[in-house]
Amino acid sequence: MTLEIDSVDLEFDGKKVLYGIYIKSEHGKVTGILGRNGSGKTSLLRILFGDLKPKYKNIRCNGKCLPRPLYRTGRIAYLPQHPLLPKHLSIHRAFELFNVSWEQFMNLFQSFKEYKKKRIKDLSSGEIRVVETYLVLMSNKEIILLDEPFSFIAPIYVEKFTALINQVKKRSIIILTDHFYNDILAVSDTVYLLKNGCSKNIEDMEELKREGYVNQGSIE
Repeated sequence: MTLEIDSVDLEFDGKKVLYGIYIKSEHGKVTGILGRNGSGKTSLLRILFGDLKPKYKNIRCNGKCLPRPLYRTGRIAYLPQHPLLPKHLSIHRAFELFNVSWEQFMNLFQSFKEYKKKRIKDLSSGEIRVVETYLVLMSNKEIILLDEPFSFIAPIYVEKFTALINQVKKRSIIILTDHFYNDILAVSDTVYLLKNGCSKNIEDMEELKREGYVNQGSIE
């Protein structure tokens, strides 16, 4: 399966945000999106998800234009930057609602064992992010959008999610954004940089430097 988006015309308060975008993601591959704050990364994911309506867009699945927002099809899961789970929801109930195995989660994140009967509000922001990211990744959807999944979580968890993403991509299209470009480059098969409203396919770190996204003196 392939998912493509182009011909996006999005502006806020008369300022163009996205207008020269082309993103292609494929089953079996991870697509990473980089860009500075305000470049439109989150807006692009929301347009794909369907809860943000631009002036114009063209979204295609296997070459065919989609007649309705993806969130209405039940084929997509989206991890937003803002909190996803209600604070008073119990951890155990969250796993039930997403139809995700708590036991499998425990095998990977053993330090969370004591939290099964806790509520979301009892966790730290980083721990909540771990739970939410895991639930979205394991939701068994054809298309998975992750907006900054590596933010606020410990490096050891980033490693675990990188491995998990490489497993899940075998059955799903995965598109993710993050400020940590090294993590994006490490986990992604295809990388796009959003800059000045347009997208550019990025091959390596040197190209990010040439685009001014990474300082020339940065250590890889």
